[in-house]
Amino acid sequence: MHMQKDEDKISLSPYTRAFITLLQQIKPKPPVDEFSQIEVSSTASFFSVFYEKIRNAIEYREQNLIRRAAIERILKRRLSLNPSGRGEAENLVKELLWAGYFPQNTLSYNDIEKTQRLINNYLYLYKISRKGIKNSRLFSEFILSLITCEIEELLSPDEAKKQEYYLYFVFQILKNRIKIKDLDDPQLQDLYIFIAVDKIYGQGDKSYLRYHLFKLMYGRVQPLNKTQLKRISADLIKETFALIQKSLENPYSEKIARFIRKEKASFLILREITEKDPFQAEKTLQSKKLLWQQVEQTCQQKYALTTKKLNSAAVKSLIYIFITKMLFALILEYPLSEFIYGEVDYLSIGINSIFPPALMFLIIMLTSPPDEKNTKRIFERIIHIIDKDQSYENSTAFITKKQKQKKPILIFIFSIFYLLTFFLVLYWISRILDIFNFNLISKALFIFFVSVVSFFAYRVRQIAAEYLLSYKSPFYQPIVDFFFMPILSLGRFFSKEMGRLNIFIIIFDFLIEAPFKLIIEIIEEWIKFIRQKKEEISA
Repeated sequence: MHMQKDEDKISLSPYTRAFITLLQQIKPKPPVDEFSQIEVSSTASFFSVFYEKIRNAIEYREQNLIRRAAIERILKRRLSLNPSGRGEAENLVKELLWAGYFPQNTLSYNDIEKTQRLINNYLYLYKISRKGIKNSRLFSEFILSLITCEIEELLSPDEAKKQEYYLYFVFQILKNRIKIKDLDDPQLQDLYIFIAVDKIYGQGDKSYLRYHLFKLMYGRVQPLNKTQLKRISADLIKETFALIQKSLENPYSEKIARFIRKEKASFLILREITEKDPFQAEKTLQSKKLLWQQVEQTCQQKYALTTKKLNSAAVKSLIYIFITKMLFALILEYPLSEFIYGEVDYLSIGINSIFPPALMFLIIMLTSPPDEKNTKRIFERIIHIIDKDQSYENSTAFITKKQKQKKPILIFIFSIFYLLTFFLVLYWISRILDIFNFNLISKALFIFFVSVVSFFAYRVRQIAAEYLLSYKSPFYQPIVDFFFMPILSLGRFFSKEMGRLNIFIIIFDFLIEAPFKLIIEIIEEWIKFIRQKKEEISA
């Protein structure tokens, strides 16, 4: 009996104990009393939430990036009209409440005061630093990234702390497993590993990465005084700004990311277990039996959610593609065909409209969630992560800047073959479309639609792989990948490059948003005025 107990017991590592202790110390943001809470009307909120859903549909972002992007968009518009930033914290907070980015009655006038101080401090830092920075446009973008990230943390502190402690825990576990061969500076090595951890496990975009690096060096800007800001300014001008920008573009980033991504599933499940109940987690993690029960239960829940997330992401992607690309292209197809060829082929327009969505859902239907074997692998890996035994942390992977090409002739032949495959795939697509009498314009649009949809479907499929610890592809997969890669490459190009020319974003941000939010503001003030008159009558 005693032996069974010993076999069941897990001795936790110092990092694991410290992580749990930090989670236990997080206290939820205290409720706001009714006298200091900021109230916004449900009418204004209804219209604003509706607008934000439409606005977010035309700009594809991961779910965890939407709120910060909204803060950036609102702040950029507000500061363009009022560069001093005076009084803009209240406008910003109210807009965020209208849009439902924070629950009603959870923000107070104290939050507005802190946010205003934060905005003032960053604008002052920008003012005293910009003359010493060569690239003023990039520096403006840099400061805006810092402001928006810190505002989000300020208004949701408990979420920010959970994220911060989790990323630091993952970093501490993985940093000893990576050794960059041609980099002698250990601090720089740690910095590069932290960036990769933040990018993969925190799902951070460039703005978050900038902010987290800046915060590692200086902490939060909101509570600082002018003397402290001047010191930071001197550092920014001298080296910090350039160091952060250079670090984000380091040549090891992708290789480190590929390595640590393989461990993601175990850390995600571990995070779910520990954050759900930090006080129970310590007991759970010290028992293999209890841990297995939690891992199995959590994995099953996540696998069940995978299908829903896949369908939701597919619909969201299709809406984005249709609004920003397909609708625009289909509108062009009719007049161009009429003008160049003197006729319109409605069959090709129909195929171009129906086939891409059908392809998306076919790809999603063929995607299945992980199985029971995957759950067992996650369980075993979590034990390696949390226990006192250091063998897991000390198994080192060596990262190099550039992989030496041992057989350059073969690489050259493969590259030529890949290029030929690219044209061969396009040629056969063109030949198949000839059967349906597609003209050149319709063919170009078909390839455009299919490549973009395939690229987004590939990204959506990554949701299913999020909780997959290891995967052995079937023997035929490399062949399929080889012939499918040209389509994905085209889709990536169209999505990345043409995404910068999203005309709908320009229309919304410059022609619709400002007047719409002004109308919402007038509605809000009108409702407040009516409420006050009603209270006067009731008094």
